[in-house]
Amino acid sequence: MEKRTLGTSEIKITPIIMGTWQAGKNMWADIKDSDVIKAIRAAFDAGITTVDTAEVYGNGYSERIVAQALGDVREQVVLATKVFANHMKYDQVIEACDRSLKNLNTDYIDLYQIHWPSGAFNSEIVPIEETMNALNKLKEQGKIRAIGVSNFSSQQIAEASQYGQIDSLQPPYSLFWRKIEKSEMPYCVENKISIIAYSSLAQGLLTGKFGPDHKFAEGDHRSKNRLFYIKENYERVQTAIEKLRPIAEAKQCTMAQLAIAWLIAQPQTNAIVGARNAEQATANAKAANVKLSSDELAEIDAIGRIVTDPLDDRPVMWDF
Repeated sequence: MEKRTLGTSEIKITPIIMGTWQAGKNMWADIKDSDVIKAIRAAFDAGITTVDTAEVYGNGYSERIVAQALGDVREQVVLATKVFANHMKYDQVIEACDRSLKNLNTDYIDLYQIHWPSGAFNSEIVPIEETMNALNKLKEQGKIRAIGVSNFSSQQIAEASQYGQIDSLQPPYSLFWRKIEKSEMPYCVENKISIIAYSSLAQGLLTGKFGPDHKFAEGDHRSKNRLFYIKENYERVQTAIEKLRPIAEAKQCTMAQLAIAWLIAQPQTNAIVGARNAEQATANAKAANVKLSSDELAEIDAIGRIVTDPLDDRPVMWDF
């Protein structure tokens, strides 16, 4: 898989990134450690050498699963993790990083990201300068190689950039969720900041596997996703899916592969894709081989807008 440069750093990432929120188990249903470890390893074997996790995914559990899966090939992979919004003070950032290093069983983290802006989820508001000072210190010490942010607006990225180099933004972004195209994407393109999209399959909607009457298992966080539970949104999703099916068939790929291929063809955009098992991980990697013409990209773009144009301006998908 052809690699890309992360921001203005010297780090090379794969355009498709293994997501491991599910490995933490919290807010997911029917997840087995053995299956996730096999999935992470299958992704690596298929050429996906960049893995994204976070301290908050199962309170470090996801990070430990990643370490189990990739410990013997650490030097061949790029590990990205995140510090949560309740750990934004200087000492808290340092301590959180040390915990993540221990969980990941490594002495350096390739990309360390602020998971949510200070104040999110009723967390204490800490000046971004203080947080960035801690991240810069970690970078000087060699504990982290690059700094990223997640769920930041373009204004928040600009403020953080006053105090240090920001190499990536991790926003929710998919064919069915395109808020960043208005402001954040132009800012990132102008400032050479990589976009690392999460929920790149709109939490599974773009696989085409959720029919009109789908019901979620107890504890599945997708039941709070506005694309799923708001009836009008879900109906538009079904309409768009049926229009995408013949394009996927013509390209001899799955619906998920088509959606990933479209996403990684967008300016400076890379796609985080999770997987519950090895088969899904291997299939996700094959999306890198799906080549879309400018006409095909435009056609898919227009279909996506069936879903996105009527949505309000709230940046995240969930009503937690």
